[in-house]
Amino acid sequence: MKKIFFGLLAGWLAFNVAAAESEWLTDLSKASAHAKESKKLVLLDFTGSDWCPPCKALHKNVLTSKEFTAFAKDNLVLVEVDFPRSKKQSAELKKANAELQKKFAIDGYPTIIVLDPDGKELSKEVGYGGTSAAEYVAKLKKQLNK
Repeated sequence: MKKIFFGLLAGWLAFNVAAAESEWLTDLSKASAHAKESKKLVLLDFTGSDWCPPCKALHKNVLTSKEFTAFAKDNLVLVEVDFPRSKKQSAELKKANAELQKKFAIDGYPTIIVLDPDGKELSKEVGYGGTSAAEYVAKLKKQLNK
């Protein structure tokens, strides 16, 4: 019985540590402050998380992969800007997301925008065509070297 308990406890702890490593924020101003402080890039994911097939594929194949989360832990501050159809959001979050959508002229989902620590836009990519996690991380590494 103790072995089962400790096995479950270890699994739960490992899951929580992995989840913390790839924490997604929803507040760009807080993310920007953290990026400046830690000298990391900001990655904005404009998504329709509960209805957009390419968004779901990007999330499944790249954004939750071991390669991406390991890279993100040391190099990125992650921001999800979500436009769900079924998932509940506060009025404040909806308003903030709409303002970001307008500011960055988002016209398709998913859109990934990478900002430098000072908030300068480095890249903007609309859509997801099946790029592997390794290829995606390689592209992001190039952004770091600019």
